[in-house]
Amino acid sequence: MTDVPEPVRKCAQMLKGTRSDTEKFAALFMVTKLMKGKDCNAAGKQLLFEAIGFPFLRKLLVSKELPSDCPPLVYKSVALSILTGFCQEEELATHKDIIAAIPTLLEIVEQADDEDYEDNLIVVSEAYSCLKSIASYEPGQQALLETGAIPKMSQIYAAQSFQTDEALHLIVLLVNKFGVISWPEDPTAFHALIQRISLDMETDHTERKYELCRILADILITCRREIVNNSLEGQIWPESLFKGCGDILKAKIGPKQRDPALHLIATTLRILGMQWAFMDDQKTFFLMLLQLAAIEVRMQMDEKKLETTFKQAELLTCCFHILELCIEYMATDQLDLEPKEKQTTYTALKGAFNQVLAVLTRVSQDKIRDNGNARDKAFIVAQVRILSAWLAQETTAMRPAIYKLLPFMLKIGNDSFHELKTWRAGAREGKAPVDILRVMTPALCHFAVEDEGRRVLFTHKQDEVLLEALELYFSIAHWKRPPIPRAERLKRMNEPDPVPTPEQQAEMKEARAAIVALCNILMNFTVLEPKRAEDAPTFVNLLKYVVENLPELKDTPENLVIHGNLSVLGLLLLKQQSKKVKQNDFSICRYITTTIRFLWDAYNIDESNDPTALVVSIAYKGVWGDVSELWFLGMQTMCSVLPLVPWLSEFALESGWAEGIVKTLKKVKIGTLPPNVKSAYEDFLSQLVDVNADVVAVLKKADALKVCRNHRMMELGKKLFGD
Repeated sequence: MTDVPEPVRKCAQMLKGTRSDTEKFAALFMVTKLMKGKDCNAAGKQLLFEAIGFPFLRKLLVSKELPSDCPPLVYKSVALSILTGFCQEEELATHKDIIAAIPTLLEIVEQADDEDYEDNLIVVSEAYSCLKSIASYEPGQQALLETGAIPKMSQIYAAQSFQTDEALHLIVLLVNKFGVISWPEDPTAFHALIQRISLDMETDHTERKYELCRILADILITCRREIVNNSLEGQIWPESLFKGCGDILKAKIGPKQRDPALHLIATTLRILGMQWAFMDDQKTFFLMLLQLAAIEVRMQMDEKKLETTFKQAELLTCCFHILELCIEYMATDQLDLEPKEKQTTYTALKGAFNQVLAVLTRVSQDKIRDNGNARDKAFIVAQVRILSAWLAQETTAMRPAIYKLLPFMLKIGNDSFHELKTWRAGAREGKAPVDILRVMTPALCHFAVEDEGRRVLFTHKQDEVLLEALELYFSIAHWKRPPIPRAERLKRMNEPDPVPTPEQQAEMKEARAAIVALCNILMNFTVLEPKRAEDAPTFVNLLKYVVENLPELKDTPENLVIHGNLSVLGLLLLKQQSKKVKQNDFSICRYITTTIRFLWDAYNIDESNDPTALVVSIAYKGVWGDVSELWFLGMQTMCSVLPLVPWLSEFALESGWAEGIVKTLKKVKIGTLPPNVKSAYEDFLSQLVDVNADVVAVLKKADALKVCRNHRMMELGKKLFGD
């Protein structure tokens, strides 16, 4: 302790020598004076802290049994003044005794509006100073989280108490550290806080408006999204945000104002979805926002050095997110645009994406792509993502340049996919990596039907990665209960079956969408590259994977669309690889039974209000837009497969499907059978007759003659009954 200044050493000795609380309290005034001076270093503060003893400071803060010669607030004020000085040193700010005082400090700031404190608001200020210092270090942050500081501070700010900006800065510091776990399951405090800040942002017309934009974005991104969205009824903060942001979009503003506004809008859209941009049932906000984001992208990426563009990564990523959501929304055809608005919108988007394409092309040829900087890597991924979103909708523009860039985009996508795959196979620490390949799949569907696009994809062995992706996403969508250790099985035998968590359910939903997109690409490959689909090892493995795994898929409404996609993909591959199929192969038998179930269950008359009308079954109705084409393609492909693998016809007979079709059509009113459905059934039954002699007797017994006459199935009639 040789580096402790002499006055501090003397003061510490005097404190240790005091014989009563009154003497010790009198000595504290010397401590406050010393701590404000230049001589009191970290070692000196440590010595004073030990000499005073924290129990005495705690007593001054909380005890009601203090000498009556001073008001209680004076004792509190002196104790807090000293604590503030101590908390400036990390060793003391993280001391277990000071950490244990957090609830007391929170109680003081919560009571800032009490009459007791009106005359001595310095006490509240000192308490905030202590909390701010404690929150600068990991132990303090953790303790503040555990004591519920964030919801408490939220209520303080919402009530507009004294020094609420201090509370707000503490909230931002903590939510930036802890993210979503900052907030309790009860969203009351969150809504109260956001409502207060949103109202302030909406009504403030000074520079503070834009500071609040940044704060709102920082807090909103950490919310429990599902809980917040489910508790929005009666909340007016979305409207306050909409009005405040709308005013900003209409105003003449510079970069200092525009950047935080775009940041807030991108975050709000991420939380509330695109419907937030139409709160007034008008398209003005949406169109202004799209234009602003597109112009910002052009300006920031226009013919600059890559390093300059990369410095604007955060702002550009916000603009990309806005544009991605705008493109997705326009693809749903819910937006009614005038011809001039369509032209202006397309011109703005094309200008922005030409610039993204130009920058990404330069990146692909520059050393910046391999510099290992996480921030730069994330920005490159963001560029690939937004360009993929555009290419999913824009199927003709910029093709030569895109084909040239495609190998680089595939590398970024494949790397991100393999990162996710490795993460899922390991301990799954931290946040799951984002799979950009999954985001790219809608665009890859278009490349799969273009000769040059397919050439690039096969040159870079993309078919192999797509099979890997199908396997991974199927394993996520096909959720299984975790295995129970053998030693615990008897004990847990009567436990109810576990169900996926909300997070797992969200993963499963994403995985199902990925499977559909992957199946589309692989179907296009199979149809347009028949020789490759027949011989290439990847396609042989793909058929093997489909026939072995489709029968395992749970028969649930959520899985119906992937059931259809995998069924039809399997049939298309079966057609190409029919020469390799062995008769009565068990996995093929199970697969074909599952596929028949998908095709059979699509139509019936049992669920119709009219007992003579054929209708799409209730199970299929909600997703018929997604599976109707698959059903027709499946029926058509089944017709092509039967002559090549005739023994499959036994399944159509033994399952009762062929007979069931005839019995159903017999009940359908003449003239009401849709022509495309009639053709699908007639072609299938005719093909069955051609490949299996036993079919004729079965169909005749089911009264196929009446069906052929009623629905004018001439071709089938000739095959069954002659001319």
